[in-house]
Amino acid sequence: MKKIGILGGVGWASTVDYYRAIAEGAGRFFAERGHGSPLPVPPMTIESVTQAKTRALRGNPDDEVSWAAFDAVFREALLTLEKAGCDFAIIASNTPHARLHAIRQGVTLPILSIFDETARATAATGATQALVLGTTVTMQARNYAETLSTHGITANDTLPDSEIAEMQAMIDEDFYGGASNRARARLLEFCNAHAEPGTAILLACTELPLAFPEHLDAVSFEADEHLFVNPSAAHVAAALSEALWDEPTKHPG
Repeated sequence: MKKIGILGGVGWASTVDYYRAIAEGAGRFFAERGHGSPLPVPPMTIESVTQAKTRALRGNPDDEVSWAAFDAVFREALLTLEKAGCDFAIIASNTPHARLHAIRQGVTLPILSIFDETARATAATGATQALVLGTTVTMQARNYAETLSTHGITANDTLPDSEIAEMQAMIDEDFYGGASNRARARLLEFCNAHAEPGTAILLACTELPLAFPEHLDAVSFEADEHLFVNPSAAHVAAALSEALWDEPTKHPG
C-alpha cells in the first residue's frame, strides 16, 4: 500500500471525515477479498493547517501576487508531507485547489486534484449541467467550470456577489465543525432557487456533504428531488484507488 498524505484543517470536520472514509473504504475493500481482522488501512500522515490563518491570508481574485502568503502555507504543508515519506497527497478542502497551480511549485509529491475527480464523477451521472456550490473562492473561480467543460458539462455562470456571500455565510454559520440542525434546510432552499431540473449540484465545500449523513460516502446521490455530486467522496475514492492498486485506473469497491 502507498502512504497517503492528507493536508487538512480547512476545516477540521471534513479532515476527520476524509480519514474516516479512507479507513472504512480500505476496510470494505479488504473484507470483500476475505482478509481477516484487523483489516489493513493505508499508512497516512495528516498535516493540519490553521483555518483562521489561511482565511485571513486569502488574496484578491484578480491579483496573483496577493495570494503569495496563502500559497506558502499550503506549499510548506505539502513539503512536510513529502518529507514524511508520503507517496502522494490529497488536500482535504476545495478552496485551496483554486491555487493548486501555485501551491505545487517546488513540490515533487504527486497531488490528486479534486477538480479532476469531481468532473469524472459528474460525467458518470449523465448530467450535462452543473451548479457549483462552495466558498467564495470556489464560487468566484472558474476552475470547476473549466474542468467540467472538458467532460462536456456546462457549469453555472458566476452567481451575483450577494448570493456567493450568502453561501459563504451558510458555510460559516451552519457547517463549521459539522452540519447544524438547520444546515440541510438552508442548503436545500439555496438549491431550489438556483438548480434547474436535471442539474448536478456539486457540494464543492468539504463540509456541505455533512448535511446528508445517509449519503456521506456516495460519490453521487439523489435527495430531496435533487441530484448531488460529493467531491469529497470522489476524492477519497481516487485516493483509495491510488493507495491500494498498482494501477491507478482501477477503482476499489
